[in-house]
Amino acid sequence: MSAVAEPTTHPRSRRARRRWVAPYLFLLPAGALFLAFLAIPMVYAVYLSFRGLRVGGTGPFGVREETWVGFENYLRTFTDAEFLAGFGRLALYGLIAVPLTLGLALLFALLLDLPRVRAARFSRTAIFIPYAVPGVIASLLWGFLYLPSTSPLNWILEQLGLPDVVVLTGGGLYPAIANIAIWGGVGFNMIIIYTSLRGIPGEIYEAARIDGASEWTIAWRIKIPLVGPALVLTGLFSLIGTLQVYGEPTTLRPMTNEISQTWVPLMKIYRDAFARDDLSLAAASSVVLALGTLIISIVLLRATQRRSFGGNA
Repeated sequence: MSAVAEPTTHPRSRRARRRWVAPYLFLLPAGALFLAFLAIPMVYAVYLSFRGLRVGGTGPFGVREETWVGFENYLRTFTDAEFLAGFGRLALYGLIAVPLTLGLALLFALLLDLPRVRAARFSRTAIFIPYAVPGVIASLLWGFLYLPSTSPLNWILEQLGLPDVVVLTGGGLYPAIANIAIWGGVGFNMIIIYTSLRGIPGEIYEAARIDGASEWTIAWRIKIPLVGPALVLTGLFSLIGTLQVYGEPTTLRPMTNEISQTWVPLMKIYRDAFARDDLSLAAASSVVLALGTLIISIVLLRATQRRSFGGNA
């Protein structure tokens, strides 16, 4: 009686299986970090938003117990005057910061893309360097420049016998805070737009110059329309950054009485969570802010999809 040979795996099958598994092995560390530090905290925040502390149990004063409260925290969030007022301040801040950041980034990118421009590499580096400065450090630097007692500008005005310029009060507060974001964000957005400009074939510019187009006409008629996707991307980044403003007003708060603990939504969320120990309300506010950011981003992308990306809106 002859022995039956056991089936063997073909070498090609093993190689195909390895090729199929290899990409997932490379993605495994990133997936684990995403799951541990983003997905699980998000799910836990949603869970906390439906919970709340109530006094119950026995004893003269009772015991604080965490219970299911449904949508009560969301109702408190949408009826909180301080939280809603923070979005109004964000709107004023964004009306200053977003257009100026994108406008200056586009302007610098177009200037650096001009033919025979001098010191282009040095200029790119100089414009980008502020982005490498951490937001808290940048806020401290500008804060000391804003304070009358430490500002070199006010020292010059004093030497000339002119009154001091007070920035962190009244109508100067919003431009002062927006200036920090503009100073740090122009370089990053400029690099994105400039990279998009460098990807445009040079033959298009040559054909336009042969037809007698000036550099201004080329920039307005060719360059800006072709970098539309980059402008949409930078606009989306700027919008998300505006909704997440926290570091600048928090750092400048000790320097002025105009900035409260709830000046922007994230500052109020931080106060509710760590000063008032109301994690459930802070979680509900965080979920509302995250969903609002997601909805606005989707609306912006859908509104610009047909024109910038050539898709169907």
